[in-house]
Amino acid sequence: MRAVALLVIASLALLAPVASVPAAAAPAPVAFTGRGFDACSAPSSAAMDAWLASPYRAVGIYFGGSNRGCTQPNLTAAWVTHQQAGGWHLLPIYFGLQAPCTTSTKPNRIDPAQAAAQGRAEADSAVTAASALGLGRGSALIFDMEAYQTGNAACTTAVLDFLGAWTSRLHDRGYFSVVYSSLASGVADLVADYNSTSRPRPDYLYFARYDGLATTDNSAIPAGYWTPNRRMHQYAGGHDETYGGVTINIDNDYVDVKPLPAPTFGDFNENGWTDLIARDKTSGQLYLYAGNGTNVGNRVGIGSGWGNYPTIIRFGDFTRDGHEDVIARESTTGYLWLYPGTGTGLTTRIRIGTGWNGMREITAIGDLSGDGYPDVLAVESATGYLFLYPGHGTSLGTKVKIGSGWNAMGELTGIGDLDADGKPDLLARNNSTGALYRYSGRGPGVASGVVIGSSWTSMRDLTGVGDFNRDGHPDLIAVRAATGTLYLYPGTTGRLASGIALSTGWTNFSPLF
Repeated sequence: MRAVALLVIASLALLAPVASVPAAAAPAPVAFTGRGFDACSAPSSAAMDAWLASPYRAVGIYFGGSNRGCTQPNLTAAWVTHQQAGGWHLLPIYFGLQAPCTTSTKPNRIDPAQAAAQGRAEADSAVTAASALGLGRGSALIFDMEAYQTGNAACTTAVLDFLGAWTSRLHDRGYFSVVYSSLASGVADLVADYNSTSRPRPDYLYFARYDGLATTDNSAIPAGYWTPNRRMHQYAGGHDETYGGVTINIDNDYVDVKPLPAPTFGDFNENGWTDLIARDKTSGQLYLYAGNGTNVGNRVGIGSGWGNYPTIIRFGDFTRDGHEDVIARESTTGYLWLYPGTGTGLTTRIRIGTGWNGMREITAIGDLSGDGYPDVLAVESATGYLFLYPGHGTSLGTKVKIGSGWNAMGELTGIGDLDADGKPDLLARNNSTGALYRYSGRGPGVASGVVIGSSWTSMRDLTGVGDFNRDGHPDLIAVRAATGTLYLYPGTTGRLASGIALSTGWTNFSPLF
């Protein structure tokens, strides 16, 4: 492939036409299934207009990278706007550093000792170049990793570390990641590394195999990997085609992509991926751990002096100002405090309740009452009653009793719409049996519990983190008490999949939210 011609997955967001050119504008993602092409240099607008007579509606554009081979005299923000307005789906391709053992002749290669740092730097460079063309946050950018030697373990590790860092940094910047490579080298290594938690996998996969088949299916890629609608296939290499009287040398691609489901809860830093917040019990420091879809990244301090708050929950956008907020109970006073979020931290607290020392398992549940505002659930210790506190923007309404007998239950957490019926659900553990129950939302209450797991007494700090991996299902994070290991439990429809160990060293962190 001349340059990864069609890395159509490049921009989920880029796939959508946008009406304006500003670098800060974020194109709205749309679904696209169909044929595309790419050319080494972006064709003129006149040529693109003529090619509206072709069967193609996606076009790969090489927008940056030190190994990009062709000049791009036509590729400007105005060109981008013109093509998108004409109905073309743009596939932004970045031709950067190649594998140390590349089989191509490209001179600029990854330094294995600096692979991760270089991957992050390349992502930053790609974001700068994409933004200059008007391709903003929410766009998917394609990295062109040409074929490289197989059986070279050190080279494979360098490539995977590089691409993992590329993906992670794009997520930090609010972009999606696409990787193009040959089926035998880069794609094979990404498939083998698919379930790794040491680095995030790309959001979309673009594979090269010149078999002439306009399909994204291939037996070398397991059916459950990068599905549904997360693949592209380059099925033919460079050749001339003519439409509307204009001849262009192109590669052929078949694209089947849709935007990833957007998280509705848990994205504290507002980069499109849900995050985790935790308190150090010894220091009282509050830390944000940014999610990347596979694991959580390095922590960032967002507050101190939290030792007097035994209960802290992330509430969602309580104030409806576009930022996620935090609610905390102060042990010495029983006051309930709202800490409005800013996307990077928390602002001055606002008291929204008193007398909360008699309540336990204070839990954000989402909009259970159906009035458009997120709500709170809590168990009254003296009676075991479960109460709903309707949210009202900057305050909580009068509590409503929605259940009894809840003193047998612990580790309550709002999980989101786990059963996919349009209403938020509650998870709770029976402290005697260790059974995990799902209580489907029935606004303003919950249905009878359904057992969805056993042996959960070994886990603590069960925390609904929204759609962590952006597969359309809400997920759960929890800590194994005996080891301090953090686990992700991906959601399925109504249930949870097996836990995936993410990291260790969480013994001294609680609560998680």
